[in-house]
Amino acid sequence: MANSPQSKKRARQNERRFQINKARRSRIRTYLRKVEEAIASGDKDAAATALKAAQPELMRGVTRGVYHKNTAARKMSRLSSRVKALG
Repeated sequence: MANSPQSKKRARQNERRFQINKARRSRIRTYLRKVEEAIASGDKDAAATALKAAQPELMRGVTRGVYHKNTAARKMSRLSSRVKALG
């Protein structure tokens, strides 16, 4: 348990950041799931549209420090190659 005022404040800040980052991760996963569902349905246009919407969200997650840039690049690369393979 935090004892000093500084450590108590740090605990409060950590909890707040955790909630914000959790919401961001959830939002990004939703976008990625929409791309996955479009790929699974076999609709190339819907998958391309979903991918185009997911890309800025994923990159925003990188900017905010939720994801590492290489992780985001890997996810985008794999998804885009799967969308490209449709048709």
